[in-house]
Amino acid sequence: MLEKQRAGKGRKFASDSFLDVSDITPKESETADGILKEMGQSGGFQARNLSTAVDILESMSKDRHCVKFLSFPAAIIATGNRGVIKEIVKQKLCDAIISTCGFLDHDLARSYSPYLSGGEFTMDDVELERKNIHRLGNVLVPRDNYGPLIEEKLQPILKRMYEIGERKPSTKLLCQRIGESIKNESSILHWAAKNSIPIFIPGITDGAVGSQIWLFYQLHRDFGIDILADEQALSDIVYSAKKSGALMLGGGISKHHTLWWNQFRGGLDYAVYITSATELDGSLSGAQVREAISWGKVSTKAKQVTVFGEVTTLLPFIASALISRLSS
Repeated sequence: MLEKQRAGKGRKFASDSFLDVSDITPKESETADGILKEMGQSGGFQARNLSTAVDILESMSKDRHCVKFLSFPAAIIATGNRGVIKEIVKQKLCDAIISTCGFLDHDLARSYSPYLSGGEFTMDDVELERKNIHRLGNVLVPRDNYGPLIEEKLQPILKRMYEIGERKPSTKLLCQRIGESIKNESSILHWAAKNSIPIFIPGITDGAVGSQIWLFYQLHRDFGIDILADEQALSDIVYSAKKSGALMLGGGISKHHTLWWNQFRGGLDYAVYITSATELDGSLSGAQVREAISWGKVSTKAKQVTVFGEVTTLLPFIASALISRLSS
């Protein structure tokens, strides 16, 4: 009797909205959206957060007053999740992208030559170096399909920009020109250019594309990237937004730049963050969304959630469920 009384009182200690934990029952015909909805009532630890993330993204996508940011680091573009992000951009589910230079590297390179699956984290890196193969986690990148290829494709683009007078471009304009040059529809840059979705690369020199810009600069000293033009474009987006939201995949400069600019309009109204980093060392990558509230980068009234997990594992389910809901 005492245990029943405790259970009854416990359910009302803070709210009348608590629900019983519901068991997940796998079904042969279950969709990603269906299983994620079940996960929302399962009491599962990150399972519930993952379900909440899709709910927030659905609300954000349906809010016509909301400017939607997408941020991500380079590494995931070396994987098949490039196709997931391409679909998000193709279907115009984001309005602006903030990423790293390596994103340009991998998207450009993979538009013309393949990377290799089937590698392992435990492979012999000395042997891989002898075979002219780079290892990115368990993805293998043939050397000729990366640096030399990027040089071959990018230098003519920079030359054309220079010749038509685009000698102090923003990264936004540079990304647009690269995207316009890529005819392969697997490319994120291609679809961003086609759909007029701006891309910002605040750390543009930190990658192969950045090195090629520096190389071009050696012979064209009046050429340079105007980073402040990007900041002006971002300020125009942020200050004109009635609401803003963000799907932030991983941390680093991509996440921080997204949060940083949105503080100037009172913070994000919707925020979904996926990370495998820990907050115990005080790092930005490990910091949960709620920490950004204290900085004014996320609104105190925002719909927000942090999902702890590995992006390439979770993103396909999130995108599949979201697209399913928006198309129904």
